[in-house]
Amino acid sequence: MQTSYSSSRILLPVRPWFIGFSLIVALLLNFLPTAAWRGMPDWVALLIVFWSVREPRRVGMGLAFLLGVAMDVADASLLGQHALAYVLVAYGASALSRRILWFPLAQQALQVFPLLLLVQVVQFSVRMLTGADSPGISYFLGPLLSALLWPLLTFLLLLPQHQPVDRDANRPL
Repeated sequence: MQTSYSSSRILLPVRPWFIGFSLIVALLLNFLPTAAWRGMPDWVALLIVFWSVREPRRVGMGLAFLLGVAMDVADASLLGQHALAYVLVAYGASALSRRILWFPLAQQALQVFPLLLLVQVVQFSVRMLTGADSPGISYFLGPLLSALLWPLLTFLLLLPQHQPVDRDANRPL
């Protein structure tokens, strides 16, 4: 039985510039006007979860805090709202990284869904504590779409790490 997508192949180490590039692209995707639509995934939260699971020593709570402050400034929201949510999700993802990687991709998405929902719940709670209007139940569709995108995102972000398939008759590995 195949336990996860990456267990069937040996991956090259991830390059730090690729992690940074992917997080910057996620930040830019969150800056688009379409990010305010209901049901759109929080790309930064999704990438923080991905890299905190895959590379917990490189992407952690400090980077999540910086990205959260950048999102707070960009959204003109309460300073610290995104930062708190991203730090909590980075901690949860790195704490659960070994467990998450044990499962196949479809089940990984089920394991990641509560983490992504945590981001929305924290942001919702902070907004309600400050007296903002309730955004409605559709506000929580983003984590569901993000969890559905998890297998595709994993495939795309692991592509640069794949080694070329060189078959050698004298070496079984």
